[in-house]
Amino acid sequence: MLLAIILFLVLVGAVLLYRPGLLPGSLAVAIGTVLLTFYHGGMWILLVPTLLVIGLLNVGQWRRRYLVEPVYAALRKAMPPMSVTEREALEAGTTWWEKDLFSGRPDWDRFAAINPPVLTEKEQSFLDNEVNTLCAMIDEWDEHQRQDLAPEVWDYLRQEGFFGLIIPEEFGGRDFSAYAQSRIMSKIASRSIAAAVTAMVPNSLGPGELLIKYGTQAQKEHWLPNLANGSELPCFGLTGPEVGSDAGAIPDIGVVCKDDFEGEQVLGLRLNFHKRWITLAPVATVVGLAFKLRDPDGLLGDPEKTDYGITCALLPATHPGVEIGRRHNPGAPFMNGPVMGTDVFIPLDWIIGGPEMAGKGWRMLIECLGAGRGISLPALATASSQMCYLTVGAYARIRRQFNMEVGKFEGVQEVTADIAAGAYTLEAMRQFVTRGLQDGTPSVMTSMAKYHATERMRRLVNHAMDVTGGRGIQLGPRNFLAAGYRALPVAITVEGANILTRSLMIFGQGAIRCHPYLFDEMETLSTENRASGVAAFEPLLLQHAGHVASNLVRVLLCGFTGARFTAVPADADQFSRRWYQRINHLSAALATAGDTALGVLAGDLKRRELLSARLGDVHSQLFIACSILKYRGTQPRSPSADAHAGFALQQCLYAAQQALLVFCDNFRPRWLGVSLRIACLPLGRAFPTPNDASITALGAEIMEPNPVRKAMAAHVYVSDNPEDSVGRVETTYQMLLTVDKAFQAFQRAWSKGELNADSLDDALAEAVALKVISEEEVEPLRAYDARRRDCVLTDHFETLL
Repeated sequence: MLLAIILFLVLVGAVLLYRPGLLPGSLAVAIGTVLLTFYHGGMWILLVPTLLVIGLLNVGQWRRRYLVEPVYAALRKAMPPMSVTEREALEAGTTWWEKDLFSGRPDWDRFAAINPPVLTEKEQSFLDNEVNTLCAMIDEWDEHQRQDLAPEVWDYLRQEGFFGLIIPEEFGGRDFSAYAQSRIMSKIASRSIAAAVTAMVPNSLGPGELLIKYGTQAQKEHWLPNLANGSELPCFGLTGPEVGSDAGAIPDIGVVCKDDFEGEQVLGLRLNFHKRWITLAPVATVVGLAFKLRDPDGLLGDPEKTDYGITCALLPATHPGVEIGRRHNPGAPFMNGPVMGTDVFIPLDWIIGGPEMAGKGWRMLIECLGAGRGISLPALATASSQMCYLTVGAYARIRRQFNMEVGKFEGVQEVTADIAAGAYTLEAMRQFVTRGLQDGTPSVMTSMAKYHATERMRRLVNHAMDVTGGRGIQLGPRNFLAAGYRALPVAITVEGANILTRSLMIFGQGAIRCHPYLFDEMETLSTENRASGVAAFEPLLLQHAGHVASNLVRVLLCGFTGARFTAVPADADQFSRRWYQRINHLSAALATAGDTALGVLAGDLKRRELLSARLGDVHSQLFIACSILKYRGTQPRSPSADAHAGFALQQCLYAAQQALLVFCDNFRPRWLGVSLRIACLPLGRAFPTPNDASITALGAEIMEPNPVRKAMAAHVYVSDNPEDSVGRVETTYQMLLTVDKAFQAFQRAWSKGELNADSLDDALAEAVALKVISEEEVEPLRAYDARRRDCVLTDHFETLL
């Protein structure tokens, strides 16, 4: 009997796993169960309920009456009301690889076909020439002193088209790809956060992108050439004193009315607005504006419609009634300030896209936010992480305590290993995300990129400060960390605060946009005609139920077998194969946990932010792990690259596992949370955190001139000027590499008491006499020691401004 039951479970599990279709699957289970009754008569106990379930599922009238209609009624009642802005946010953008991961069964053939982004000849030339020239012009300490970019930097940005990177060539722009934009912003940010933000805003959420996607031909011809050549400088007013992440609460109003404009009466809008924290506002010549449009008198032609919703318009900063306020101080010396307006009248055709785009501004903004979330802010984070890798790795080898490089202490290696893995991860993410943006504007993917890139940057920069200590604290032209440290809050808060992005957006949007059936089901539940709604809902419900059951079987098999028999990309090598299989396991676990949460909590999941955030963490970490594998597969192979990739992958899957476990531990009812935990990880924790051996190995690797370091240096600007903040560290490090063997021998002899001299010169002479070093090595060691001492010094001032 036990064997018969096991065979029955195997049969049902196989049908659910492979999903041959309702009728073929039902026949297979029915025939198999009947045959099992001949093997053991006791199986009649299971045959009767099995046939009843099969009948319920396959007889249409029974299925609709006893299954579909009750479920439809319950879900329709439980579904919370959805605001216009929520619906537009869900409908905006596209999906990409993140949808495969949410399905529980990633299509690895599709993944293998994703090629890495590449720069065109023009884009590479711009990076090698104009961007390098700009970086060489920038003096970050001078910016800090004057609280602005130098005039010659402003001029160069305008003259060389830095404000028109996304504008098509027909309008005088450069029409660069998302990847090129990211690389350009990263290199500028490696030199100056303020300069990067200044160049970034016109190329992300701003009038330029909105005009390109939605503007009328007349608007494009009027504005885009001047935006491209820098004669017009844009800003965009969205946030306000009580409006940040909740853009639907915008209090700024535009009322449709008639008034005089340029000598004649025209139909237009009377605007009242008060915007805050608007980047480039103090120097902007053209203002993009988001506001709520109202038409109380039906002048737009629809007397039944008075509230049109969020609308975007474009107006000159010098237009009567527009007021640019004094500067804010965001902690970095880029231009930021308020924009206000009282009784500002503009013609109706100043709406971006013309009158027909009235009320469509929120969807426009959601789709355009992808540039800021997926390109600009991750580019800042990637640059900061790579500069931490280069400077802290070098400094940890230069700086000595207790006669040893500080980077060799295991406590230090714990954080430098995280810096190394984090920098590798962010470069991988940058390439994967910008590749995804070539195929559309995936809102879930860009939310993942924004949150995890900026949070990783925050962690790594804080690690860097820990390692450098006082050297990183004292402000001055020698400090290579302070400016990035001060600017951290900017990246964390803009383009959607990180708390909101994690707790509401990633899983909130991801569950609906990435689920294969959920969004379509929601559409049927909101159908006014109940009969047509039920008819459309029925096949979706059956497919959804099969999806849930299949993933449950799949996650159990993965849990017991370590996913060793699951599919991987055809090009997977020995290193990557097991990582892909582990992702298969966690992908099935995510799908199972996600469907359980949606089924039990329904609309209440939107308010259970801690639970949704943890499922979002699982989803994000799997996406990041895939980006690491894709990046490793496209780079030259080396033991160093594998060490970085392996450490980073362990971090991702461990973090995903932890988020899943905490989700299960806090899910109610408690018995269901425990059951989920057992189903997803039946053998307990399957993904360990990096061990001490990995930590010390990678902590040592960051101090070496390895291939990963070389690749990162190619993506940022590293000065060779020994008087520059970064150049001082880099040139000292390069000098150390040339004398390291002799320097180590000399230091060992001195620390052991073999050299009795009181001065460096006498000690060097003794070392030569004892044949610790050669005569030819004396002068290089003397020069290096002077450079080393200079490198660890901080600035001091007669007076502080």
